[in-house]
Amino acid sequence: MRPAFPALFSAVLALSLLAGCRPDQIEHIENGKQIATTLENMAVKRILPADFLRATRWAGDSLTGQADRELRRLLAEQLQAGGVAAALPYCRPESYASTDSLALVLLATPGRLSSRPRNPQNQAPLSATELRPDTTRLIKRLTADVFEYQRPILLSDAQCLRCHGEVGKDIAAADYVLIKKQYPQDQAVGYKLGDAMGVWRVSFARNGIAEFYTMKTRKVMKPRKPLF
Repeated sequence: MRPAFPALFSAVLALSLLAGCRPDQIEHIENGKQIATTLENMAVKRILPADFLRATRWAGDSLTGQADRELRRLLAEQLQAGGVAAALPYCRPESYASTDSLALVLLATPGRLSSRPRNPQNQAPLSATELRPDTTRLIKRLTADVFEYQRPILLSDAQCLRCHGEVGKDIAAADYVLIKKQYPQDQAVGYKLGDAMGVWRVSFARNGIAEFYTMKTRKVMKPRKPLF
């Protein structure tokens, strides 16, 4: 049997070197954590099928949520300024410049559909499941490169009743004449608060969803608090 002295000597030598290395002798890299985070963010991430579906929901919520907020803001301004006549042209949030700008970034094609549309171009047969009065999302992968997001459009703002409520009760007779003049085939009336009026349906290109997922999951360094 060979003596274990060389191995024992090596272990003792390593421990001696470590013990002799004081904390004040270790040179720390400035902004080391930030550099490590930056390198991690730059690494190519593998995106799994479930991640693509999750990112489709995130992207859909972001796009349609922004459009709905802008719709409420503009309708409030226009109704106060000039009533239904002024507000009517603004009830198309899918065509807003802000919506279009975000859609370009996400490689998205947004649309709003209804079984009872104001504009017949937005006519679509929708099932009872699609028109449930809740926030149910339907997420699909249509092809290898196309994802689809869908959620109900709910009448959750009382000001919308001035154009979409009951004629003679919520909608003034003169305003309904104006609506019918602009939209002769209008069916988008008779709704109550909480009703599902239709759906947002948005298609996304795979590259747009991949980029959004990468951005959404990127680590962000918290700013350091000053010591003094």
